[in-house]
Amino acid sequence: MSDDVQAVPVHDVITVGAGPAALTAAIYTTREDIETLLFERGVIGGLAAVTDKIDNYPGFFEGIEGLTLADNLQKQAERFGAVIEFGEVTALRDEGEFKVLETTSGTMKARAVLIATGSDYKKIGVPGELEFYGRGVHYCATCDGAFYRDKTLVVVGGGNSAIQEAMFLTRFTTHIDLLVRSTIKASDVLQQDLQKYVDDGKITVHLGVATDEIVGENNSVTKVLATKTETGEKLEFTPDGVFVFVGLLPNSQFLKDTPIELDEVGLVLSNEDLQTNMPGVFVAGDIRSGATMQVASAVGEGATAALKIREYLEDRKHPVQN
Repeated sequence: MSDDVQAVPVHDVITVGAGPAALTAAIYTTREDIETLLFERGVIGGLAAVTDKIDNYPGFFEGIEGLTLADNLQKQAERFGAVIEFGEVTALRDEGEFKVLETTSGTMKARAVLIATGSDYKKIGVPGELEFYGRGVHYCATCDGAFYRDKTLVVVGGGNSAIQEAMFLTRFTTHIDLLVRSTIKASDVLQQDLQKYVDDGKITVHLGVATDEIVGENNSVTKVLATKTETGEKLEFTPDGVFVFVGLLPNSQFLKDTPIELDEVGLVLSNEDLQTNMPGVFVAGDIRSGATMQVASAVGEGATAALKIREYLEDRKHPVQN
């Protein structure tokens, strides 16, 4: 074996991403002495870490700050020996026994790989959106809707998710202004359901309205500035919060030139064992096609993936004799 080959680090498991699914998987693998390296290009804990408060995670009856949950998961994984490295995986290929990953830290090999890069919420890109993220601007109704009980909201978007989430939010709010840049693109069934909420006065739909700016003070949103796209008329809304539902952007760009199969929106396809079409490469969390986009389910998938990875590695240690 050449010195170059020997110089390539070899790991039992490399996890791409360090969100709740990845950290949970690492807790399980490292507890069983399966050496695990996690690569994270952004924030440890993923979207959960930048969520102000997670109110629907089991076991925390008063809710828990997203950053606190992420920090606890990290400490637990590291206590068992998981290593987290900041960097980016840029390519992945199969070389039989090993999966080869090209990273910003150089070439690495792993006996198994877990893809847990998650998804990011698409942004509308207006002033105030990032500044008030988690402090009046939200992207998950089930996560944050209950904070707005008996308050008013602006919802931005006109697709299936926007309509579904707006109707869900009426459980808490007194009124919702739905801002749709052009026309509603949701399914006919959802549009019929929406009309019931419009007739009841719970939702007011504003078609052809572009969101221009989200304004706030003292860590809370105070108003939303918008423009009618046809006339240029300026509008102003004064909600207690803003929910943006214009889609998710899967963090799967590094897989575009690999054999890993993706669905039509870029989420990773897998079988019932959470294994992709590349043997030894597994997927868990929000990046998986069919995921529910909840922290609790991501944690569950991380545990499942770890157990399936253990089985995969054990099978290769002790191959079945015919």
